[in-house]
Amino acid sequence: MRLISAIVLVLTLAMPAGVAQTPSKPAEPYKVGTFEINKAPAVGLVLRDSLIVDINAANTAVPAGTKVATPRDMIDLIERYDAGLRTRFVEIVNYLAANNRLTTARPAFVHDVKSVKTMAPILYPSKILNAAVNFYSHVNEAGTPEEQAAARRQRREQRGVPYLFLKPGRGAVVGNGDNVVIPWGRDRIDWEVELGAVIGRTAKYVDAKSAQDFVFGYTVTIDVSDRGGRPPGGYGSGSDWFVGKGHDTFAPQGPWIVPKEFYGDPMQNLRQTLSVGGKLLQEARAGDMIHSLWELIEYGSSIVTLFPGDVINNGTSGGTAAGSAQTRTGSRFLKPGEVLEASIDGIGTLRMPVVGEAQPPGGTGARLPPVASYRKP
Repeated sequence: MRLISAIVLVLTLAMPAGVAQTPSKPAEPYKVGTFEINKAPAVGLVLRDSLIVDINAANTAVPAGTKVATPRDMIDLIERYDAGLRTRFVEIVNYLAANNRLTTARPAFVHDVKSVKTMAPILYPSKILNAAVNFYSHVNEAGTPEEQAAARRQRREQRGVPYLFLKPGRGAVVGNGDNVVIPWGRDRIDWEVELGAVIGRTAKYVDAKSAQDFVFGYTVTIDVSDRGGRPPGGYGSGSDWFVGKGHDTFAPQGPWIVPKEFYGDPMQNLRQTLSVGGKLLQEARAGDMIHSLWELIEYGSSIVTLFPGDVINNGTSGGTAAGSAQTRTGSRFLKPGEVLEASIDGIGTLRMPVVGEAQPPGGTGARLPPVASYRKP
């Protein structure tokens, strides 16, 4: 013990005067996101949910303790977060926190969130995995109370493995404030608020017990869904996951990502809500989940390799349009002019205006019912 103390003392005395050790913790927590700054996408630090720090400009302007290259985009940031970027972010945050630089002496590389466009934090994930019917309150949601109770009891007794499906990236992914577009001729568009776990390390055959180690952080997502089905006849009449989940703008994400060290355990503190037009329609906590987030990662990584920037969504709770439209008077699907607001405590809120798609050339739309011009054989 004396030897270790002596070594520490020698190293401390040998350190050049005026050289401070790099702090391991930031003066305040931060989030990360992608923003349009100077007419181009740029990754930024989010402080107090109201200030955006341009990482590129800050990395140049703030005296360097840790020299790192500025991340090209969010995926590059995630990949290099534990290889110097996190330390540099702590230096930047602490520099800004000192001498009231976030208030009275704000540098030019700090922007008000209202003065920049908030984009989807990841442009664009290579994979988005969504969990289907992963909350007990969403099991047989449209059934009678007796049918719901029976279905949920059976599911508790026979959980099985998760049901995961893929959503597209580019085209489907949109950011806070972007429009959710109801496809031409479609009238059964639904909402589902979900927690998105952003993968931070390449993961294959990951055990649930260690799955949290492979997560970079968390974001808010909405699984916008088309419940209208596909035309009758042909192969696979009725249910169609491509039609139901794959339309453009059907994967809102954001408004930013909270690194996991600032969020805690989602299986303990998760609360996700969704409102339409200011009316609360969904509210759920982790205790309602059938498979834990870690089980979703275990199952997903047993089938495909998960890469940094991939997103796994935890599923949604009761309160969807598909369930409520058949069980509560006055319920209905999304309409143009409405606004979706999806929130997760500790992360933020996605506010998404809903618009209708203009009639495409020829009026064919997606050639799905109830489009009148659908071409029958």
